[in-house]
This record gives sequence, structure tokens and C-alpha cells, in this order.
Amino acid sequence: MPDLQFVFVTGATGAIGKAIAANIAKHRHYHVMLIVRDEEKAIRTADEIKDETGNRVEYAIVDLADHRQIYEFARSWKKPLDVLINNAAASPRQRKENKYGIELQFATNVLGYFAMMDAFSDHLIRSTQSRIVNVASYWAGGLDLSDLQFMTRKYDNDAAYRQSKQADRMLSRAFADRFMGHSVFVNACHPGDVNSRLSNDLGFGGFETPDQGAETPVWLATGPAGIENTGKYFEHKRETICQFSQDKDSVTKLYHICADMLT
Repeated sequence: MPDLQFVFVTGATGAIGKAIAANIAKHRHYHVMLIVRDEEKAIRTADEIKDETGNRVEYAIVDLADHRQIYEFARSWKKPLDVLINNAAASPRQRKENKYGIELQFATNVLGYFAMMDAFSDHLIRSTQSRIVNVASYWAGGLDLSDLQFMTRKYDNDAAYRQSKQADRMLSRAFADRFMGHSVFVNACHPGDVNSRLSNDLGFGGFETPDQGAETPVWLATGPAGIENTGKYFEHKRETICQFSQDKDSVTKLYHICADMLT
């Protein structure tokens, strides 16, 4: 029997997040923790996954758009962390800000990923062999390092989403480099085209089931590919060259901008 592994899934009450958590929970040696902001949805989702898998599932209430909550949660977490799946995302149709005045998509989709990787870095390093899976997208591009929060550009939720997913792919490369020399493996992936609240907010539907959408993230989180690679990007369980993460100067600049915003 493999040792028990602790798995965090952010945004786990959404269509893809729930499918990721449920498919991992089918394996008894994984202890899945749902990282969500809505307790009512968390209780319902945890109960449904437990009924489906027979595995105990817990949850923690953390607003991924609030980096201070993330760091506070990390300070309170005393157990190992073997797998971190950053999946939480938002795409409001109107420009919104979090309570710190940071544009909400960037705060959730980018800084939330950054803060989870940064806040739990010591936990991940202490684990024997740990992995981070950043759920990004092939729908990515248009990142403007001089206007990440759409202060001068007219806000468009599709443009903001594409920018955030480009940033997630770039930060995967940055953190892979940061963890070099430690047994922490960081990869990004496109999850699949699933009909969800997020896709609807972007004006899309989706032709894949949540389980199909979860397939690549779960594959990276549980299979050998997730520890045989780092700093890579995958679509449909195949490595795909990411032009964004190859721009080392922009990757470094983005990393430092995000770090400065969280201080």
C-alpha cells in the first residue's frame, strides 16, 4: 500500500475541479482537500465525492483572490503536501477588483496560483516527491506586462482570461526553475473543453464531459509524467511547446511583478 498523499485542488466546486478531485479520490492512498471559498458548495461537493468514491474528502475555506488568506492557510497547515492542483478561475464579464484593488481575474487566476505555490513551497519541498499541476489553457495570449490589470486597456473578460492563462503557463516555468534541485515538479496543462460557468461567462459552451476535461490534470497529478517532466505544458496528455514560457525575460519579469504585488 503506497503512503498516504495529501492533494489540494483549488476551485474544486466547479465542473472541472470537482471532476479532478473525484477522480483522484477514487484512489485510497490520496487524501483530497478541496480549497474553495463557498462553504455550502464545499460541503455538498465533499459529500458527493465521498458517496461516489468511498474516500474521505475534506475542505478548507480560502478565497483564492485574497493572497493573505492563502498565506494564513499555509501557516496553519501542519501536514505534508504532495500534490497541488491550481484550478480556481474567475472570468467576470465586468471589470471587478478584490478588496486590495487588484483586478479580479488577475488576482484569482494568476496571483492565486502564484501565492499557492509560494506559500506552500516549504511543504512541497519537505515531501519526498511532490508535484504542482497548473490548470491553464490553450486559449492563451495577449499578455501585456505594462497593463496586467486593464487599467489603460478597455476591459474584456475574454482578453483578461487569455492573458491570465498565458501567465499561468509562464509562472509554471518560473516555479519549475525556482524548485530546481528539489523534488518538486511543476507542469501546466489545458484541461479540456467543458461546458461550465466559466466557459459560459466567456461566451462558450463545451463538448467534453467534466471527466474528460479532468483527464490531463489527473494524469499529471497521479501518473509518472508529472514527475518525469517539469516546466512543461501539456494538451490531451501530450507535451506541447509553449512559446510563452520560452521567453525567459518576460517570464522573469512576470514573476517579479507578481511577487511585488503580494508583498
